[in-house]
Amino acid sequence: MKPRLALFDLDHTLLSGDSDVLWCDFLIARGLLDRGSFGARNADMEARYKAGTVGAQEFADFYAGTLEGRSPAEWDGLRREFLQEQVVPRIPPAAMELVDQHRSAGDLMLMTTATSRYLTELTAAHFGIGHLLATENAVASGRFTGRTTGTLNMRAGKVQRLHAWLAERGQKLADFDSTAYSDSINDLPLLEAVNQPVAVDPDARLAGIAIERHWPVLHLHR
Repeated sequence: MKPRLALFDLDHTLLSGDSDVLWCDFLIARGLLDRGSFGARNADMEARYKAGTVGAQEFADFYAGTLEGRSPAEWDGLRREFLQEQVVPRIPPAAMELVDQHRSAGDLMLMTTATSRYLTELTAAHFGIGHLLATENAVASGRFTGRTTGTLNMRAGKVQRLHAWLAERGQKLADFDSTAYSDSINDLPLLEAVNQPVAVDPDARLAGIAIERHWPVLHLHR
């Protein structure tokens, strides 16, 4: 019997909300971003992401720009407040139970998200998920540049990053009985790559594909 691998998307899957959008709203409320101009751009970016029409690099750079000019240490206090105030209250009990089920079964667990590692590594730790693939923010002279680096962990990039991560461990996806959970049409390449795709509170396009292909549909959000 093959070992089992469980892959979890974060935003709108394990989390009732989008980490990037919530982060921007959090910074706006703190007076660190302009409510008028940036708030409108944030809403537009969220809408185009949900529709699957935004360019991956445009999406990643927009949110990477919110960290520009400060060091990881300078942002750390705010990101910890963000976790406790905005993220943890939006984790449905059913999402934590799902992760706990895979942990109890001894499965290898990986959170894979288009959001930046810097914002999501604390969330992964809160879930007790020890492995994280996320978009990487570039740092120069100790400060975030407002750009990304490496392959974006989004759409087909999630599959590329997954294969690379497994290769570093001396493993292949075919070595596992793999399951992936996601809400988004953006994760269709990942869902198609695993043995068992599961649509979680899916968007309209993914819901249609799940029905057509007889994929399980899970509802975690209340």
